[in-house]
Amino acid sequence: MQTDWIWGLIGGLLIGSGGAVYLLVNGRIMGASGILGGLVDGTGRGTIWERVAFIAGTIAMPFILYPLYRSVDTHMTGNVAVIVIAGLMVGIGTRLANGCTSGHGVCGMSRLSLRGIVATVFYILAGGIVMVLFRHWLGVI
Repeated sequence: MQTDWIWGLIGGLLIGSGGAVYLLVNGRIMGASGILGGLVDGTGRGTIWERVAFIAGTIAMPFILYPLYRSVDTHMTGNVAVIVIAGLMVGIGTRLANGCTSGHGVCGMSRLSLRGIVATVFYILAGGIVMVLFRHWLGVI
């Protein structure tokens, strides 16, 4: 639909606003992988309830909004193996880059962080290469 871009704009504004509020209130970057990683490896014990609330909200929100948006076409593949491998690769990539798209792309770039800008350029480039390779050349996704 020609107005689908509006949803992307609204989502981007919400993520950016969430990152700004998180930074203003907590003085820390809203990097989802760092928030989750602190729970998993135990380094976030001092802010455990804040981290749990963030992750719980991230998981719960799609279920809360489901009655409003029952038919959303994500264009995601139905191949479960591809989804699992992609998820593992994203997880490994976030550990190697010391951050994720919300940490580097949203919060890092908005603060003009060189590390965030470089990481964002590389994960966007890697995503483009993967799409060309796996969708257009191999037809897997």
